[in-house]
Amino acid sequence: MSVNPETGPTSRRKIHSRTAEYMDDICNGARSGMNVWMVIYPWLGYFLLMQSKPLVVLYDERCADYESPGHPERPFRVTSTVDRLRAQSLLEIEWMVPKEAKVESLLRAHSQGHLQRLKTTSRDFDGDTPYYENIDSHALRASGAALEALELAIQGRQVFSLMRPPGHHATQNRAMGFCYLSSMAIAILEGVERLEARMAVLDFDVHHGNGTEDILHGKENVLFTSIHQSPCYPGTGLEDRPPNCRNYPQKPRTPAKDYRKAISNALQDIVTFKPDILGVSAGFDAYSQDPIAQELLEKEDFEWIGKQIASLSIPSFSILEGGYSDSLSILVQSYLYGLCGVSTA
Repeated sequence: MSVNPETGPTSRRKIHSRTAEYMDDICNGARSGMNVWMVIYPWLGYFLLMQSKPLVVLYDERCADYESPGHPERPFRVTSTVDRLRAQSLLEIEWMVPKEAKVESLLRAHSQGHLQRLKTTSRDFDGDTPYYENIDSHALRASGAALEALELAIQGRQVFSLMRPPGHHATQNRAMGFCYLSSMAIAILEGVERLEARMAVLDFDVHHGNGTEDILHGKENVLFTSIHQSPCYPGTGLEDRPPNCRNYPQKPRTPAKDYRKAISNALQDIVTFKPDILGVSAGFDAYSQDPIAQELLEKEDFEWIGKQIASLSIPSFSILEGGYSDSLSILVQSYLYGLCGVSTA
């Protein structure tokens, strides 16, 4: 299969009809008192509307109900971030509780055998990926959040899924790297196959998103991009995988300016691809103080990443992947401030 950067599928009417509904709302609002230019330039109005509505954060407190002593993927990651986001006042947030993903959506990305093992096993999946009671339900809610984030992005909302477990290491047939279901791949394939949309992924987690890549490799109307440390777990992502997977490996302790340049290159590839929707696997472990990687980014760099994504004017959704320092909540807040255009000066 090939990726054509100029044209999407011939039947992209579904996603276009969704956005058209919101375009009608803009025009009707303009005729009833909003600025006249929003009728004349409705697409500009659409993107302004996207920025004017509150950020949606998808969160279910049950995702903090499991842990393994000493494991870096711990409840504090999400609970501390929730506390910080609720305490701040610069960014208006609408909180939503996601539903579990349906099997039909899961089977676009995972085998029936993998889903059965996830549901029935009582053994650890590997040394990094323990078995927890009800881990299948936790993973289903995280994947459901990614699917709801996709739907909200289509509606013109800016949205962040603050759920665990993460997902970008889970392959079609295997849980690994703290991940049980590939939430991003599930959402991307939902967009392609059900909504007939053209989909792109930006994965800026410090670890290569091997699971997302493996599932999406060769899929038509999909682009996967990953900026990550190498050498580092899981040891993949050393080069591009044509036709649709592009990797930007960075050496340990890469200066932030060079890391930013790699992210800019990935974003330019995404712009060239012309997606309908961008899914962002937001990992915060390229932070200089992260305990399981060796990169040099600071909170200002994550704010910059958010600003760059927003500048694309492509409907997008973000889901939490990695990030294991005690400063994760600060990094997430900085990213969201950049994404939503909040001035911190």
